[in-house]
Amino acid sequence: MTKTVKEITEALQAAKVYASWMKDIEKDERAGVQKAWKQWVSRREKEKKKREEHEKKIQFDRSFLSSDQQLLVGLDEAGRGPLAGPVVTAAVILPKDCEPFLGINDSKQLSKKVREEFAQIIKGHALAYSIHFQSAQVIDEINIYEATKQSMKKCVESLTIRPDFCIVDALVLPIDIPQQSIIKGDAKSLSIAAASILAKNARDEYMEKLHLQYPAYGFDQNAGYGTKQHLEALKQYGPIKEHRKSFEPIKSMMESKERLPI
Repeated sequence: MTKTVKEITEALQAAKVYASWMKDIEKDERAGVQKAWKQWVSRREKEKKKREEHEKKIQFDRSFLSSDQQLLVGLDEAGRGPLAGPVVTAAVILPKDCEPFLGINDSKQLSKKVREEFAQIIKGHALAYSIHFQSAQVIDEINIYEATKQSMKKCVESLTIRPDFCIVDALVLPIDIPQQSIIKGDAKSLSIAAASILAKNARDEYMEKLHLQYPAYGFDQNAGYGTKQHLEALKQYGPIKEHRKSFEPIKSMMESKERLPI
């Protein structure tokens, strides 16, 4: 008995791997069947590519270790560029079994919802992780570059497990553990990508809470970056404690205010 297009479509949606019954599907000339078949093939290709990229990231991380007993930590940050809020750093030590992390990528490539889901998976399955918030005040005192490095240093030091090797996204840290700076590390390394997700997710949550205190600046939408709305609010209300006074145009705004006659 010939199956209906709906039955075939539902069977393909449920199928994870190629099976012998699909040979008949490939030959079925009905437009609805061919559409469903092309969708299934497309999904399989995307899944295959995702798994290949996943394995590539795992092998990249393992290349820094000399044995299966050694542990690697990946580090990344979120929020170096905004005008307001902390820079947030994260460190993650992943287990040998990385199957739960399939699909993890640079946090900027993922939607907010997917980042939130992966953040919970990382926290639940990582061997160890830490997150550190470096305030706007410290950023103003020692500059954003040094503030980020010091924050990452604290992240490593607060891990419950000491790693054997550190890989860091584009920075060199003042630590006594062997390390490697990786350009665009969040696209190459599973550990750095996981750290980027934790850092970005934690910072977004922080800025959303800050928005409830100071709604005029639109922190829930701009995360502290210099959008048109944010800049207009700065002109109207001036900076708050969470603004980075060493960043332009806030620095010039503060200097102009200081020059005004009393």
